Amino acid sequence: MSAPNSSIGLPVRVRGLRKSFDGRAVLNDLDLDIAAGEIFVIMGPSGSGKSVFLRHLIGLEEPDAGEIRVAGEQALPDPADPKHRLAMVFQSGGLLNSLTVEENVGLYLSEHRLKPPEEIARIVAEKLRLVQLGPQDAAKYPSELSGGMRKRAAIARALVMEPHLVLFDEPTSELDPLVALTIGREIISLNQRTGATVVVVTHDRDLAFGIADRLAFLAEGRILALGTAAELRASPVPLLQQFLAAEFK
Repeated sequence: MSAPNSSIGLPVRVRGLRKSFDGRAVLNDLDLDIAAGEIFVIMGPSGSGKSVFLRHLIGLEEPDAGEIRVAGEQALPDPADPKHRLAMVFQSGGLLNSLTVEENVGLYLSEHRLKPPEEIARIVAEKLRLVQLGPQDAAKYPSELSGGMRKRAAIARALVMEPHLVLFDEPTSELDPLVALTIGREIISLNQRTGATVVVVTHDRDLAFGIADRLAFLAEGRILALGTAAELRASPVPLLQQFLAAEFK
């Protein structure tokens, strides 16, 4: 599923990552390689450490030990660096309620003064069209949108950045199955259009198997299985099989 033009994506390398809270190990010696341009999904049950791992990727948590390197560099990409752009799509969408959808989507360009206002308006309208949002939606505030529309607006905001690495935190959480399917298609489309590396953390098995080039199953702070969807379905790991069986019910 990875994009034909995957060369712009940033590779991610994780070695010996550890994190504990109140003496409880949440991440325990994680080693992981994510290839440039692939859609990589980390799935697992609630409380498995998925969101903590994602917070480390975006620099909101400091590890107790180990390191994360993006494109070979230990420091996180500078948001204004044109060669190493990182975008995050939060579980809630992360839109600012005081701004319209158009203002939210164009915030990166306007804050960094990268384009004149008329050019920002054109780019924002183009990205909103890509996620099937129109001018009437652009003028609304986030509170006036459905959950699925907020997620799509957040994806449009990521597209405006022309990112090299995009992180998604539970992108289908609290969405009905039909809307969740649409979000999955948008993630694939983003990857195919931009060639960006996409990392998704989710407990949604249908989303994980539907979009991933490769997956990791994270439980008890450790990666217990790693591979393609077919390889994970065939995995003998008991916790993974229990997770999949529960998801099917």
